Amino acid sequence: MNTMTPAPKTAQPAPKPGILDIAPYVGGKSKIEGVAEPIKLSSNENALGASQAARDAYVAAAQNIFIYPEGRASRLREAVASKMGLEQERLIFGAGTDEIFALINQTYLEPGDNIVTGQYGFLAYRISAKANQAEIKLAPEPNYRVEVDELLKLVDERTKIVYVSNPSNPTGSWNSGEEIRRLHEGLPAHVLLVIDEAYAEYVAEPDWETSLPLARNADNVVVTRTFSKIHGLAGLRIGWAYAPASVAAAVDRIRLPFNASVPAQEAALAALSADDHVKASKELVLQWRPRLAQAIRGFGFEVMPSAGNFVLVRFPDPKRNAKAADEYLQSKGLIVRPVGGYGLTDCLRITVGTEDQNRALLDALSEFAAT
Repeated sequence: MNTMTPAPKTAQPAPKPGILDIAPYVGGKSKIEGVAEPIKLSSNENALGASQAARDAYVAAAQNIFIYPEGRASRLREAVASKMGLEQERLIFGAGTDEIFALINQTYLEPGDNIVTGQYGFLAYRISAKANQAEIKLAPEPNYRVEVDELLKLVDERTKIVYVSNPSNPTGSWNSGEEIRRLHEGLPAHVLLVIDEAYAEYVAEPDWETSLPLARNADNVVVTRTFSKIHGLAGLRIGWAYAPASVAAAVDRIRLPFNASVPAQEAALAALSADDHVKASKELVLQWRPRLAQAIRGFGFEVMPSAGNFVLVRFPDPKRNAKAADEYLQSKGLIVRPVGGYGLTDCLRITVGTEDQNRALLDALSEFAAT
């Protein structure tokens, strides 16, 4: 006999606790009403696009899109391992590093656990952590950069993961190799340190170091990289991580079996060999990033030091504020990125573009500064 109390007729399926508290991620704007071809500097994409080799590989892959992807991305796995001097079995591939963060959070977080990251840490870390009913602890960044001691203060017995972007998005700041090692040394062995190096290929600062060597000899360090930035494959969604073998094996148990598409794998494989394109992409940023910063400061606005392919600009004037600047730039056909979602309501993040795009940006900001 069924003794269950009938549900009210108004009842409906309910998400688990915390889901509706998550603010949906909003990507960089890509359109302006009435503007056919705006200049998009909102998403830190490679201004030179993808290499010809990657584009050719993508087109060729169309012949095989009726076939399921090779689940382990074996050819790409071998190529990344060879290029970077890493062990194949310790690599994780995903639909962008966003998916890898979500997989790590799903693997290690339980309700009541917490993650620690910087005040301006990438929102993707937080979204999937909340989806796993974990607490988010944000360490203050008084100088718009991660402070090791502030992170360590927040770590407790329920901390499972510490996330650091190096370089950081959206601030552009970076931490030295010495700082990252000190952070790792200060963490309990049960805490996983995830270092997001999405912008690594753009770094020229002498005190920055990749954390791949640190990860090689540690049981609790993961380093992530992406094909979205320097390789210009953002639209194909593919990234990778280098992790302890035990972490890679655990994540692989819940990874969807075909999470890296055929075109993504083929284009990424070709992109790895396009060294000239990588060189040109970095040179463009290293040429224009300081020029943009100097010019924008000359207009009376603040520009944070950046090691990425973008600059974070602060508009401290109540009249010529970030919202007014964004609206003015849009009126000139330029799209940049408001970052109020990070609490940076007086800032705009601006991607380094091509020479013509950068000049158009500076002309518009010069005009705005004079209003």
